[in-house]
Amino acid sequence: MTDKIKQGALVGCGFFARNHMHGWQDVPGAQIVAVCDLDQSKAEAFSRDFGGRRVFTDVQRMLSEMDLDFVDVATTPPSHRPLVECVAGSGVAVICQKPIADTYADAKAMVAAAETAEVPFFIHENFRWQKGIMAAKALIDQGQIGTLRFARFSFRHGYDNYVNQPYLAEIQRFALMDVGIHLYDVARHVMGEVQHVSCETQRRNPIVAGEDAFTSLLRHTNGGVSMVDCSFHSTIRPEPFPESLLWIEGDTGTVELRTDFTLTLHTEDGAETQDVEADVPRWGGRPWHVVQDSVINFQAHVVDVLNGKTHPQPSGADNLKTLALALASYDAMQSASVIDMKAWEARQS
Repeated sequence: MTDKIKQGALVGCGFFARNHMHGWQDVPGAQIVAVCDLDQSKAEAFSRDFGGRRVFTDVQRMLSEMDLDFVDVATTPPSHRPLVECVAGSGVAVICQKPIADTYADAKAMVAAAETAEVPFFIHENFRWQKGIMAAKALIDQGQIGTLRFARFSFRHGYDNYVNQPYLAEIQRFALMDVGIHLYDVARHVMGEVQHVSCETQRRNPIVAGEDAFTSLLRHTNGGVSMVDCSFHSTIRPEPFPESLLWIEGDTGTVELRTDFTLTLHTEDGAETQDVEADVPRWGGRPWHVVQDSVINFQAHVVDVLNGKTHPQPSGADNLKTLALALASYDAMQSASVIDMKAWEARQS
């Protein structure tokens, strides 16, 4: 018996939503049957580009007229809470683009809405679904390097993000809430929960309003320590965007993911290297294929969850801790202090 094809809708027809839509077309077991955007002309053009879908400008109307299994929210954070609460309140599974929210209170309310409605709530957190990061995590889970002690998660480049996403240059909280959220999710995914965090931020490019670089130090509850660093204003050749660098040390070995798509396992017996470059989707292209492939991987995971085969990674509830890390990092920077995460989360109640 085959699983029923899941019917979905995509809310938000902007730049990155195109990756979402292409991805859904490549994922077996799901199809997008409707698109929604406040700008009707944008939604109609988006629909035409992808072969025609029902077009809506109002999510509530869409939910009342369509029989949906899931809704993929690909909008900016200020709109997330009302959209997630609306979708969850209709009894439909919801996927929300990262960051889940600009505030911890909004994020908690969204998680509560999904829990009350008893529907799956996913955060579209695709870094952990990149081929190289998945392969590194697999080696760690196999016990190849023993107890984890230290890690570095790094994302540094000089790519012009502002051409396709000009709003990034205008937001007051930039690097931590854009890529920092991704890196913190990977850090927690690999190293476990965080006991305390300190952070330094920089505004290096004069055209941006917020920070475009940061360096954080995390102490994990298992005793491990990790560094997380990001820069949107680094001169590196060849340009590494949008690849991440990982260096993860355990008692018996080290896992290294370089920005040339090589993953190396270092042990006392020597070094073993494998190529972990993602395939270029038929609709994609370099250098975005790293991200495009991860979108497909994440969406395939969503289908598995909707078919009852596994649990969301990450769920909204799990992603609360990632958001907490990003927000606490701003507090750490402003107060020049180390922030205890349990105490920080308790103060938000």
